[in-house]
Amino acid sequence: MSSGSHTSNNKNSISTLGATAIGVGGMMGAGLYTLIGLATNSAGVWLPLSFLIGGAVAAFSVYSYSKLGMKYPSRGGAAQFLLQGFGDGLLAGGMNVFQYLGWIIAMALYATGFAEYFCQLFNLTDSGWTGKAVSIGIIIVVVFVNILGAKQVARAQTTIIACELIILIAFIAIGLTKAHIPTLNSNFKQTPLGVLSAAGLLYVTYEGFGVVTNAAGSMKNPAKQLPIAMYCSLGIVMVIYILSSIVVVTTLGVNGAIANQGHALADTGRVIFGNLGFIAIGIAALVATASAVNSTMFGDENLALRISKTDEVPEKFGVMTKVGGTWGLFFTALITCAFVVIFPLSAVGQMASLAFLLVYAMVNAGHLRLYHETKANRTLLILSVVLNLALFTLLFYQTIADGNVMTWGSVIGLLVLSFLLEWLWRIHTHQNMHWLGPVPNKK
Repeated sequence: MSSGSHTSNNKNSISTLGATAIGVGGMMGAGLYTLIGLATNSAGVWLPLSFLIGGAVAAFSVYSYSKLGMKYPSRGGAAQFLLQGFGDGLLAGGMNVFQYLGWIIAMALYATGFAEYFCQLFNLTDSGWTGKAVSIGIIIVVVFVNILGAKQVARAQTTIIACELIILIAFIAIGLTKAHIPTLNSNFKQTPLGVLSAAGLLYVTYEGFGVVTNAAGSMKNPAKQLPIAMYCSLGIVMVIYILSSIVVVTTLGVNGAIANQGHALADTGRVIFGNLGFIAIGIAALVATASAVNSTMFGDENLALRISKTDEVPEKFGVMTKVGGTWGLFFTALITCAFVVIFPLSAVGQMASLAFLLVYAMVNAGHLRLYHETKANRTLLILSVVLNLALFTLLFYQTIADGNVMTWGSVIGLLVLSFLLEWLWRIHTHQNMHWLGPVPNKK
């Protein structure tokens, strides 16, 4: 086919291992290290079940994305999928802008998680501007890492994830030997709604699988490499999340995890290994959150490149600069810093999950119009749409019930803003103003 045209420069190609590392790095970030306490507050002792449910729902989207990625290999990933499914109209354009903002929220989440652990390790006050400054600092570092190019990003991720996995495997292996069933007893009353809303919250910890599709255009053989990388990265992360959550609730306990929200995993490390454990898990958290910013920035850069080529945002967004990056990359970093300054960790965590549940539901809904071409199973696609929307509804309801007006209001506001900006841009450029549009020509 035409996949070779996407990877004409073999020096810039990404291997299956590199793509898997990008996926694991994109997923294994602040969700595990800084949202686990917040999720325990909803799920209680059933926290591992919430991770399992979130991963199972993500698996349906992985199936859809892998089929789409094999049929339409592109650096644009989900942006290309929305265009193929709904055509170049307001619907695909607005959702692509919203998706771009969703990834920025995710980067803000990971950067904020990095700052929290950095401040904990170095006994700094993580409130106020100290934590914000650290978050902005890691974003700036990641920008320069991404300027190096796709192969360098994948190479860095491979090393980073290998080190991180060693620490987490040791944490799980020794932690399971110290599991203490009485710690499961607490005065916390969990409900089925709490378990499911926690699964919705934790969905953001799996969103990195979508980042892998953005690397398809840099693969030598995406039809073979993409599904392997996606399923492997999801499977690795699911196992680690579930086992880690079991260690947390059976050593630190539900009450302890809730009391130490934001750094529950490190406190569990202290219970298991002493202060050395706290330091080791803290370092793993720094590596994980930094690598998550790195992976997501790589994906968001490709997304900006794609939607600029289809005139969904100004063309300068995808114009390469003389130093090898993109103007869009710098603009993305600037907006991410703004989110870091404005929103707290809990808010960006819920916002990111809500955004990706909606985006992935829409991608899979668009796939329903293409399943004859992709040879996908229609029933599995319908289930994916239903499950994503169900978790979105439950989490959205939970944010309303908890009185988090800033969270659910911002999600609605960003969704409206995305379509408003797309509408104004299409008026300015005299593009198709209908909700659906012609499918882009395949090259």
